[in-house]
Amino acid sequence: AGYEVTVASNGEEGFEKAVELRPDLVLLDVMMPKLDGFEVAQRLRRDPRTSSSSIIMLTAKALSSDKVLGLSSGADDYIIKPFDPVELLAREKGTLRRAREMRALSPLTGLPGNIRVQEEIRRRVGEEQPFALLYADLDHFKAYNDNYGFVRGDRAIQTLARLVTETVHEMVGPAGFVGHVGGDDFVMIVEPDIAEELAKTLCDRFDTQAPGLYDPEDAERGCIQVRDRQGNMKSFPLLTISVGVATTASRRFSHYGEAVAVATEMKQFAKRDPQSSFALDRRATS
Repeated sequence: AGYEVTVASNGEEGFEKAVELRPDLVLLDVMMPKLDGFEVAQRLRRDPRTSSSSIIMLTAKALSSDKVLGLSSGADDYIIKPFDPVELLAREKGTLRRAREMRALSPLTGLPGNIRVQEEIRRRVGEEQPFALLYADLDHFKAYNDNYGFVRGDRAIQTLARLVTETVHEMVGPAGFVGHVGGDDFVMIVEPDIAEELAKTLCDRFDTQAPGLYDPEDAERGCIQVRDRQGNMKSFPLLTISVGVATTASRRFSHYGEAVAVATEMKQFAKRDPQSSFALDRRATS
Protein backbone atom coordinates (compact mmCIF):
# COMPACT_ATOMS: atom_id res chain seq x y z
CA ALA A 1 0.00 0.00 0.00
CA GLY A 2 3.07 2.22 -0.03
CA TYR A 3 3.38 2.52 3.77
CA GLU A 4 6.43 1.83 5.95
CA VAL A 5 5.11 -0.13 8.95
CA THR A 6 6.67 -0.51 12.42
CA VAL A 7 5.17 -3.00 14.91
CA ALA A 8 5.20 -2.86 18.73
CA SER A 9 4.30 -5.74 21.07
CA ASN A 10 2.69 -3.65 23.83
CA GLY A 11 1.34 -0.19 24.55
CA GLU A 12 4.44 1.09 26.32
CA GLU A 13 6.74 0.05 23.47
CA GLY A 14 4.27 1.47 20.96
CA PHE A 15 4.30 4.87 22.63
CA GLU A 16 8.12 4.92 22.80
CA LYS A 17 8.44 4.00 19.11
CA ALA A 18 5.89 6.64 18.14
CA VAL A 19 7.88 9.30 20.01
CA GLU A 20 11.07 8.14 18.29
CA LEU A 21 9.68 7.79 14.75
CA ARG A 22 6.89 10.41 14.79
CA PRO A 23 4.67 8.47 12.36
CA ASP A 24 1.91 9.93 10.21
CA LEU A 25 -0.54 7.30 11.51
CA VAL A 26 -0.73 5.14 14.65
CA LEU A 27 -2.97 2.03 14.57
CA LEU A 28 -3.85 1.12 18.18
CA ASP A 29 -5.54 -1.97 19.58
CA VAL A 30 -7.55 -1.11 22.68
CA MET A 31 -6.52 -4.32 24.50
CA MET A 32 -2.71 -4.27 24.87
CA PRO A 33 -0.30 -5.30 27.64
CA LYS A 34 1.24 -2.66 29.95
CA LEU A 35 -0.74 0.28 28.52
CA ASP A 36 -4.14 -0.02 26.87
CA GLY A 37 -5.02 1.83 23.66
CA PHE A 38 -6.93 4.58 25.45
CA GLU A 39 -3.94 5.49 27.63
CA VAL A 40 -1.52 5.37 24.68
CA ALA A 41 -3.81 7.66 22.64
CA GLN A 42 -3.98 10.16 25.50
CA ARG A 43 -0.18 10.16 25.88
CA LEU A 44 0.33 10.58 22.14
CA ARG A 45 -1.99 13.59 22.12
CA ARG A 46 -0.30 15.19 25.16
CA ASP A 47 3.24 14.81 23.79
CA PRO A 48 4.14 17.62 21.33
CA ARG A 49 6.33 15.20 19.37
CA THR A 50 3.33 13.01 18.46
CA SER A 51 0.34 15.31 18.96
CA SER A 52 -0.17 15.73 15.20
CA SER A 53 -0.02 11.98 14.38
CA SER A 54 -3.32 10.49 13.23
CA ILE A 55 -4.75 7.69 15.41
CA ILE A 56 -7.09 4.81 14.47
CA MET A 57 -8.25 2.49 17.26
CA LEU A 58 -9.16 -1.20 16.89
CA THR A 59 -11.44 -2.98 19.35
CA ALA A 60 -13.55 -6.11 19.63
CA LYS A 61 -16.17 -4.13 21.57
CA ALA A 62 -19.05 -2.64 19.61
CA LEU A 63 -20.38 -0.64 22.56
CA SER A 64 -21.03 3.03 21.80
CA SER A 65 -19.49 3.94 25.17
CA ASP A 66 -16.17 2.43 24.06
CA LYS A 67 -16.31 4.37 20.80
CA VAL A 68 -16.92 7.59 22.72
CA LEU A 69 -14.04 6.81 25.09
CA GLY A 70 -11.73 6.08 22.17
CA LEU A 71 -12.59 9.27 20.32
CA SER A 72 -12.39 11.36 23.49
CA SER A 73 -8.92 9.87 24.14
CA GLY A 74 -7.77 11.44 20.88
CA ALA A 75 -8.51 8.85 18.20
CA ASP A 76 -9.42 10.11 14.73
CA ASP A 77 -11.31 6.94 13.78
CA TYR A 78 -12.51 3.69 15.34
CA ILE A 79 -12.83 0.21 13.75
CA ILE A 80 -14.56 -2.86 15.22
CA LYS A 81 -12.79 -6.24 15.00
CA PRO A 82 -12.94 -8.44 13.04
CA PHE A 83 -12.44 -5.94 10.25
CA ASP A 84 -12.15 -6.10 6.47
CA PRO A 85 -8.54 -5.29 5.44
CA VAL A 86 -9.88 -3.36 2.44
CA GLU A 87 -12.00 -1.21 4.77
CA LEU A 88 -9.04 -0.68 7.11
CA LEU A 89 -6.86 0.50 4.22
CA ALA A 90 -9.62 2.85 3.05
CA ARG A 91 -9.98 4.26 6.57
CA GLU A 92 -6.21 4.76 6.82
CA LYS A 93 -6.10 6.60 3.49
CA GLY A 94 -9.08 8.76 4.47
CA THR A 95 -7.58 9.65 7.85
CA LEU A 96 -4.22 10.56 6.32
CA ARG A 97 -5.90 12.62 3.59
CA ARG A 98 -7.89 14.62 6.17
CA ALA A 99 -4.72 15.18 8.20
CA ARG A 100 -2.87 16.51 5.14
CA GLU A 101 -5.78 18.83 4.36
CA MET A 102 -5.82 20.13 7.93
CA ARG A 103 -2.06 20.80 7.88
CA ALA A 104 -2.58 22.80 4.69
CA LEU A 105 -5.03 25.13 6.47
CA SER A 106 -4.20 28.29 8.39
CA PRO A 107 -4.74 27.59 12.11
CA LEU A 108 -5.93 31.17 12.68
CA THR A 109 -8.51 31.47 9.90
CA GLY A 110 -9.15 27.90 8.73
CA LEU A 111 -8.47 29.01 5.15
CA PRO A 112 -6.12 27.19 2.76
CA GLY A 113 -2.52 28.11 3.57
CA ASN A 114 0.56 28.85 1.54
CA ILE A 115 0.96 25.31 0.16
CA ARG A 116 -2.58 25.24 -1.26
CA VAL A 117 -2.22 28.79 -2.59
CA GLN A 118 0.89 27.79 -4.54
CA GLU A 119 -0.83 24.67 -5.87
CA GLU A 120 -3.86 26.66 -7.07
CA ILE A 121 -1.78 29.28 -8.88
CA ARG A 122 0.55 26.68 -10.43
CA ARG A 123 -2.42 24.65 -11.64
CA ARG A 124 -4.03 27.63 -13.37
CA VAL A 125 -0.73 28.74 -14.92
CA GLY A 126 0.03 25.19 -16.08
CA GLU A 127 -3.43 24.73 -17.61
CA GLU A 128 -3.27 28.23 -19.14
CA GLN A 129 -6.60 29.12 -17.53
CA PRO A 130 -7.71 32.76 -17.54
CA PHE A 131 -7.54 34.04 -13.96
CA ALA A 132 -6.93 37.07 -11.79
CA LEU A 133 -4.77 36.90 -8.67
CA LEU A 134 -5.68 39.40 -5.94
CA TYR A 135 -3.14 39.87 -3.14
CA ALA A 136 -4.42 41.82 -0.13
CA ASP A 137 -3.00 42.88 3.22
CA LEU A 138 -3.60 45.40 6.01
CA ASP A 139 -1.90 48.78 6.20
CA HIS A 140 -0.72 50.11 9.61
CA PHE A 141 -1.20 46.67 11.15
CA LYS A 142 2.02 46.75 13.21
CA ALA A 143 0.91 49.90 15.02
CA TYR A 144 -2.49 48.31 15.69
CA ASN A 145 -0.90 45.10 16.97
CA ASP A 146 1.60 46.96 19.17
CA ASN A 147 -1.13 49.13 20.71
CA TYR A 148 -3.96 46.62 21.16
CA GLY A 149 -2.00 43.37 21.57
CA PHE A 150 -1.83 40.08 19.70
CA VAL A 151 -5.29 38.84 20.66
CA ARG A 152 -7.02 41.82 19.06
CA GLY A 153 -4.50 41.70 16.22
CA ASP A 154 -5.57 38.13 15.50
CA ARG A 155 -9.20 39.25 15.70
CA ALA A 156 -8.52 41.91 13.06
CA ILE A 157 -6.99 39.26 10.77
CA GLN A 158 -10.01 37.01 11.32
CA THR A 159 -12.31 39.93 10.49
CA LEU A 160 -10.49 40.43 7.20
CA ALA A 161 -10.65 36.67 6.53
CA ARG A 162 -14.44 36.67 6.97
CA LEU A 163 -14.81 39.77 4.81
CA VAL A 164 -12.73 38.31 1.99
CA THR A 165 -14.42 34.90 2.16
CA GLU A 166 -17.97 36.28 2.28
CA THR A 167 -17.35 38.83 -0.49
CA VAL A 168 -15.77 36.26 -2.83
CA HIS A 169 -18.59 33.80 -2.10
CA GLU A 170 -21.22 36.47 -2.78
CA MET A 171 -19.67 37.87 -5.96
CA VAL A 172 -17.98 34.81 -7.45
CA GLY A 173 -19.50 31.71 -5.86
CA PRO A 174 -17.73 28.35 -5.46
CA ALA A 175 -15.45 28.99 -8.46
CA GLY A 176 -13.52 31.58 -6.44
CA PHE A 177 -10.52 30.60 -4.30
CA VAL A 178 -9.49 32.30 -1.05
CA GLY A 179 -6.22 31.55 0.76
CA HIS A 180 -4.42 32.87 3.84
CA VAL A 181 -0.72 33.10 3.03
CA GLY A 182 0.16 34.09 6.60
CA GLY A 183 0.05 37.11 8.90
CA ASP A 184 -2.33 39.65 7.41
CA ASP A 185 -1.76 38.51 3.80
CA PHE A 186 -4.64 37.00 1.81
CA VAL A 187 -4.93 35.73 -1.76
CA MET A 188 -7.99 35.43 -3.99
CA ILE A 189 -8.17 33.75 -7.40
CA VAL A 190 -11.16 34.62 -9.59
CA GLU A 191 -12.14 35.18 -13.23
CA PRO A 192 -10.45 38.26 -14.75
CA ASP A 193 -13.70 40.09 -15.56
CA ILE A 194 -14.79 40.31 -11.90
CA ALA A 195 -11.40 41.20 -10.37
CA GLU A 196 -11.65 45.00 -10.45
CA GLU A 197 -15.17 45.09 -9.02
CA LEU A 198 -14.18 42.59 -6.33
CA ALA A 199 -11.13 44.63 -5.29
CA LYS A 200 -13.17 47.84 -5.06
CA THR A 201 -15.90 46.13 -3.05
CA LEU A 202 -13.35 44.73 -0.59
CA CYS A 203 -11.87 48.19 -0.03
CA ASP A 204 -15.28 49.81 0.51
CA ARG A 205 -16.50 47.10 2.87
CA PHE A 206 -13.32 47.04 4.91
CA ASP A 207 -13.46 50.81 5.45
CA THR A 208 -16.99 50.35 6.78
CA GLN A 209 -15.91 47.65 9.24
CA ALA A 210 -12.50 48.98 10.33
CA PRO A 211 -13.70 51.49 12.98
CA GLY A 212 -15.38 48.61 14.85
CA LEU A 213 -11.94 47.09 15.50
CA TYR A 214 -10.94 50.09 17.64
CA ASP A 215 -11.81 51.50 21.04
CA PRO A 216 -14.54 54.16 20.62
CA GLU A 217 -12.23 57.11 21.34
CA ASP A 218 -9.67 55.95 18.75
CA ALA A 219 -12.38 55.28 16.17
CA GLU A 220 -13.89 58.72 16.73
CA ARG A 221 -10.48 60.40 16.56
CA GLY A 222 -9.63 58.49 13.38
CA CYS A 223 -6.20 57.41 14.60
CA ILE A 224 -4.23 55.79 17.43
CA GLN A 225 -2.20 58.16 19.60
CA VAL A 226 0.77 56.70 21.47
CA ARG A 227 3.67 58.32 23.33
CA ASP A 228 7.11 57.21 22.20
CA ARG A 229 10.07 56.59 24.53
CA GLN A 230 10.91 60.28 24.51
CA GLY A 231 7.40 61.17 25.64
CA ASN A 232 6.35 62.60 22.29
CA MET A 233 2.81 61.88 21.08
CA LYS A 234 2.72 59.94 17.81
CA SER A 235 -0.35 59.28 15.67
CA PHE A 236 -1.01 56.21 13.54
CA PRO A 237 -3.86 55.99 11.00
CA LEU A 238 -6.68 53.48 11.27
CA LEU A 239 -6.30 50.17 9.45
CA THR A 240 -6.84 50.20 5.71
CA ILE A 241 -6.49 47.49 3.08
CA SER A 242 -4.34 47.40 -0.05
CA VAL A 243 -5.07 45.01 -2.91
CA GLY A 244 -2.80 44.21 -5.83
CA VAL A 245 -4.30 42.53 -8.90
CA ALA A 246 -2.45 40.47 -11.52
CA THR A 247 -4.58 39.19 -14.39
CA THR A 248 -4.24 37.16 -17.57
CA ALA A 249 -6.57 39.59 -19.37
CA SER A 250 -3.62 41.31 -21.05
CA ARG A 251 -0.70 38.93 -20.48
CA ARG A 252 0.26 35.30 -19.93
CA PHE A 253 2.17 34.12 -16.89
CA SER A 254 4.88 31.57 -17.54
CA HIS A 255 5.16 30.38 -13.94
CA TYR A 256 3.77 30.79 -10.42
CA GLY A 257 6.40 33.28 -9.27
CA GLU A 258 5.68 35.70 -12.11
CA ALA A 259 1.99 36.00 -11.20
CA VAL A 260 2.82 36.52 -7.52
CA ALA A 261 5.51 39.11 -8.33
CA VAL A 262 3.09 41.19 -10.42
CA ALA A 263 0.36 41.03 -7.75
CA THR A 264 2.90 42.02 -5.08
CA GLU A 265 4.13 44.93 -7.20
CA MET A 266 0.57 46.16 -7.68
CA LYS A 267 -0.12 45.88 -3.94
CA GLN A 268 2.89 48.05 -3.17
CA PHE A 269 1.63 50.57 -5.72
CA ALA A 270 -1.80 50.59 -4.03
CA LYS A 271 -0.14 51.39 -0.69
CA ARG A 272 0.80 54.83 -1.99
CA ASP A 273 -2.82 55.82 -1.43
CA PRO A 274 -3.48 56.67 2.26
CA GLN A 275 -6.98 55.19 1.97
CA SER A 276 -7.97 51.60 1.26
CA SER A 277 -7.04 51.10 -2.37
CA PHE A 278 -6.34 48.61 -5.13
CA ALA A 279 -4.10 48.60 -8.20
CA LEU A 280 -4.70 46.43 -11.26
CA ASP A 281 -1.95 45.55 -13.71
CA ARG A 282 -3.03 46.40 -17.27
CA ARG A 283 0.36 45.97 -18.92
CA ALA A 284 0.52 43.65 -21.90
CA THR A 285 3.27 41.08 -22.33
CA SER A 286 5.86 42.48 -24.69
